Amino acid sequence: MDSLFDAPAYRPLADRMRPRTLAEFTGQDQAAGPHSLLRRMLQRGSLQSLLFYGPPGTGKTTLAQIIAHMTRSHFVPVNAVSSGVPELRRLIAEAQATRAAGQGRTIVFIDEIHRFNKAQQDVLLPYVENGTIILIGATTENPFFEINSPLLSRLKILRLERLQTAQIEAILQRALTDRVNGLGAERLTLEPAALHMLADVAQGDARSALNLLEQAALMVPEGETEITAASLQDILGTAFRRYDKKGDAHYDIVSAFIKSMRGSNPDAAIHYLARMLEGGEDLRFIARRLVICAAEDVGMADPQALVVANAAAQAADFVGLPEAQLLLSEAVLYVATAPKSNTATTAIAAARADVRRRDCGDVPDHLRDAHYGGAARLGHGTGYRYPHDYPHAWVDQQYLPDALRGTRYYHPKGEGYEARFRRDGDEGEN
Repeated sequence: MDSLFDAPAYRPLADRMRPRTLAEFTGQDQAAGPHSLLRRMLQRGSLQSLLFYGPPGTGKTTLAQIIAHMTRSHFVPVNAVSSGVPELRRLIAEAQATRAAGQGRTIVFIDEIHRFNKAQQDVLLPYVENGTIILIGATTENPFFEINSPLLSRLKILRLERLQTAQIEAILQRALTDRVNGLGAERLTLEPAALHMLADVAQGDARSALNLLEQAALMVPEGETEITAASLQDILGTAFRRYDKKGDAHYDIVSAFIKSMRGSNPDAAIHYLARMLEGGEDLRFIARRLVICAAEDVGMADPQALVVANAAAQAADFVGLPEAQLLLSEAVLYVATAPKSNTATTAIAAARADVRRRDCGDVPDHLRDAHYGGAARLGHGTGYRYPHDYPHAWVDQQYLPDALRGTRYYHPKGEGYEARFRRDGDEGEN
């Protein structure tokens, strides 16, 4: 099999397989499909400045290039990291000259536009507003946090979604059969399990999937044409074997994560958190497990654990990765090292079992609502003793219905904060 690098001017497979038309553009029907705002603008010849917002590998750069080709505009890519204000002013002057000469419009494409500072964004503002340039920005960050409001108000935001596994599989299959730009001349095939592995590990990133396919193709032994799941695991290394979000490993790792926190082993808990993060697990899924563990396994031994876990869940969703890993790590360590009690779990389980299975009786008369005229005539509220009128805001009176008098659902353990609630008869609780 000839080397993929034999061509005089090598171009990566991901670049060669870029869609060239909207018809070839995969998986973004809402942003670029037949009934999208973008299609209507292009059909009417009324293209406006745009902002593409979405994860890596969803086609932001490709879509900008397709638009430039369809509108016969000059396409000028700008590096948001290395381009300063002087370069922006030069590009704008060139766009003005091009337009004045009747040579068409200029699309200025700025990838990672969120990296532009306020001064750079402000330079663009008047020229976007008067139509000197069509600005197409691309960002993986929430634009409402990262883009200046005046500029953002002049951009139409199009959200590109992470590609589904089936869509990635279709892209990979097309690359395998395309004899002009893909690997069709190599006559390679992908074992179905290997195809799914590649699509899954790419995590919705078409560029990553094609790069991985190209690497796998380079490693196929001489005389062989099939890329198998087994060979793919060897090529991609241990990081690939780590996590299948829909397979047994997913549930095993999540289970180990929870049990490690429950078992007060912070090192193991952090290990399984890392495996989930590296596997591309949904942050909200991880955060939900963390919050549940804080209530179920720490509970009344340290009620602050639930506050910490919930704060981390909200903050992780707010800031996203990579910073979210720090918030989750702190909360996981807190929950893992906190004293443990499952009494909140056992108490509600026992109480609900009684409610479902037996006649629990009526609310005692002295606890019933007395905030209406005539309540006293029914005996409602009569004899109720207000706890704040007594020392330590406590008074001995009946609270449970008669049918449940003497029933105990909550049995405090002797750990942490909960130890203060232990009562007579709790000595056997650990």
